[in-house]
Amino acid sequence: MDRRDFLSWARNGLAGAAAAGLMIRDGTLRAAAPGEASPPCPHFRPRATRAIHICLAGAMSHLDTFDFKPDLVRLHGKSLVASERPDVFFGQVGLLRKPDWAFRRRGASGLWVSDLFPHLAELADELTVIRSMVAETSNHTPATFQENSGFRLNGFPAMGSWLSYGLGSEADDLPAFVVIPDARELPAGGSINWSNGFLPARHQGVVIKSRGNPIDDLFPARPIPAEADRAAFSLASAMNADHLASRGGDDVLSARIRGYELAARMQAAVPTVTDLGREPAETLRLYGVDRPETTDFGRACLLARRLLERGVRFVQLFSGGTFGAPRRNWDGHEDMRANHGQEALRIDRPVAGLLRDLRRRGLLDDTLVLFTTEFGRTPFAQSAADVVGTGRDHNQYGFTVWLAGAGLRPGLAYGSTDEIGWKAAEHPLTWYDFHATVLHLLGIDHERLTYYHNGLRRRLTNVHGRVIQGILA
Repeated sequence: MDRRDFLSWARNGLAGAAAAGLMIRDGTLRAAAPGEASPPCPHFRPRATRAIHICLAGAMSHLDTFDFKPDLVRLHGKSLVASERPDVFFGQVGLLRKPDWAFRRRGASGLWVSDLFPHLAELADELTVIRSMVAETSNHTPATFQENSGFRLNGFPAMGSWLSYGLGSEADDLPAFVVIPDARELPAGGSINWSNGFLPARHQGVVIKSRGNPIDDLFPARPIPAEADRAAFSLASAMNADHLASRGGDDVLSARIRGYELAARMQAAVPTVTDLGREPAETLRLYGVDRPETTDFGRACLLARRLLERGVRFVQLFSGGTFGAPRRNWDGHEDMRANHGQEALRIDRPVAGLLRDLRRRGLLDDTLVLFTTEFGRTPFAQSAADVVGTGRDHNQYGFTVWLAGAGLRPGLAYGSTDEIGWKAAEHPLTWYDFHATVLHLLGIDHERLTYYHNGLRRRLTNVHGRVIQGILA
């Protein structure tokens, strides 16, 4: 070729390479690599590109929050009239009891929300409430596993891991799946709730703390000169490459190498993204960071927003931990008013602040917010049969979750429980249906997002699940 052709070839080749690089980064062009989803996702045009999942550990009472039952007020103190004896966790079926908080219709939509969540109640028109969820167990740990992974047993990938596997991260210096636990302690089952299961190890959730040092051991104990640091990294990379080649591309080793490489990039990104001092005072007040009762969860919600802005695909926040004494979760066996009052105070202003902030920044148009709990609570007291106690037992037969953001019909209540809120009556929905719908909103066909493991094409929804069309815009 002559000089003109050579320059033209070089120019077009560089332009093509640059365009391909940008398209790959934006997700327009993507080839499945080993250990990634095939066919690559998204399968169709997504309505949302990222998600925040708020998990309330311990089982929030639908009857005291988003599912108003006038009959419970009328029948307060009466015995349950039923053809079957309720099968409840502790076997104590007391008298029916009314909600501990008054309900009111909120916003233009008229959604019922109780006074337990005064700040969220102001945003009722943003919420898509599902009042007919059912779970397969009323035991906290397996129920929480199923809420997160679709299975009651451990060893299965969490939803965030499936999204990391299917969609990857939009950031080069942060993981696709980040978990922010309750600042007080981990939930029941601990890190199993954000496990990669049988998916490649790089898809496990990365924990970032909202209080103290965000990530343990991210930085060396003592300063290292930049030149020595670069030399050590180069040597480690060469040794890792040789080691990996000698073992035929072992997944765990490959994930460890990728993890160290990501950690090196995170050393620059994490201090910036977790520096909430960069936020204006008005934003800190919006999230409740300035108040002692809301500062922990307010920091978690604000950090979640900052992570999404930096390209993290899925951020999961936990409200509530394990089940010791005193209770630091939503498990209101003894005293609903004290228990739920304490936990709602911690999260109501921060979650409302998160929704307001996402909306005013234009982020809610392509962000999905999920607000779930592993099951609900009983309409009768956990007490002797002739006593109106102050607590409620576990209830797997009917409970409430809500969603907000991209692709949803806001201000909607979908499905219902029976007259007293014991069992789902209209449009009963499972976690398989919920997960299928979340994947659908993110552009994924839940039946096509699979991974071959032990002779089976595994998926988040097992062999079940249907998209909840009634809540989609």
